[in-house]
Amino acid sequence: MPDGYRTEDVAIAWNGPRMTTTQHTHSEARPLSGTVALVAGATRGGGRAIAVQLGAAGATVYVTGRTTRTHVSEVGRSTETIEETAELVTAAGGEGIAVPTDHLVPEQVRALVDRVDRDHGRLDVLVNSLWGGDHLLRFGVKMWETDLEQGLRMLDLGIRSHAITSSIALPLLIRRPGGLVVEMTDGTAEYNRRFRENFYYDLAKTAPIRMAFALSHDLKDAGATAVALTPGFLRSEEMLDAFGVREENWRDACAREPHFAVAESPVYVGRAVAALAADPDKARWSGRSLDSGQLAKEYGFTDADGSQPDAWGYFRDVVHGGRQASAEAYR
Repeated sequence: MPDGYRTEDVAIAWNGPRMTTTQHTHSEARPLSGTVALVAGATRGGGRAIAVQLGAAGATVYVTGRTTRTHVSEVGRSTETIEETAELVTAAGGEGIAVPTDHLVPEQVRALVDRVDRDHGRLDVLVNSLWGGDHLLRFGVKMWETDLEQGLRMLDLGIRSHAITSSIALPLLIRRPGGLVVEMTDGTAEYNRRFRENFYYDLAKTAPIRMAFALSHDLKDAGATAVALTPGFLRSEEMLDAFGVREENWRDACAREPHFAVAESPVYVGRAVAALAADPDKARWSGRSLDSGQLAKEYGFTDADGSQPDAWGYFRDVVHGGRQASAEAYR
């Protein structure tokens, strides 16, 4: 998400890479049938949409997070739960399995991976969509003026949780060739050359890009792929609430923030991950920083409204580059 906006954070409809259920066989319409995925951090936003779109493509998806119907995490939102995410995955055509997990507690992550191993003996897709630090974030505050404990907490939530999860889950993923690791972040490698207006946030959102690069080397001999992936200007539940709109009338927020006109629904990045997972030649992306708009052009999928937003291109060219163009030109 571009600087100055806070969120990381659903829809079910599947519109995967150049396929529809009415034109193709069942196996083609469900290209991930038999696939076992773990979406770590699937309570809401991009993580939830990724889980749902993997399910829509036929996958079994373990969804984790800290907010359940009986417990609310430090994020403070009771409106989304991992149980609801699992139900959406199943309704979309997959099998959703909710497992409450704090990914900063290695014992909980080990128990989660042991369960996946017992149930299926394999893990094909790992999505590290862990964050939950927006409530700690203040843009434009100097590093030394930031509360140290809050800053370090952001690093735990955005970096340490990813490292713990990969360390424990990857031995199961590499048991079979063809596995996929997706490190979710905010911003492409190109865009994140800019200072992200908060010392700790800058580190937390740059590190997953390097994680994917490093993992691409570690995973190469195992025949697995690692990428970093970012959505664009995400119309998450939290962002919609901040603007006082809903998905149905999200364009009303453009009066307050004109750049919101290039925003995308979480469905878009969900379809991006589903397309990557279904691609037999996904290894060509390994180690790279990718974004939802880039993959939409490559695989031919669209956002829920049929558009193909290119938010990072818009911010590069128009917001920071001075080009005279409307947001609609980047949809």
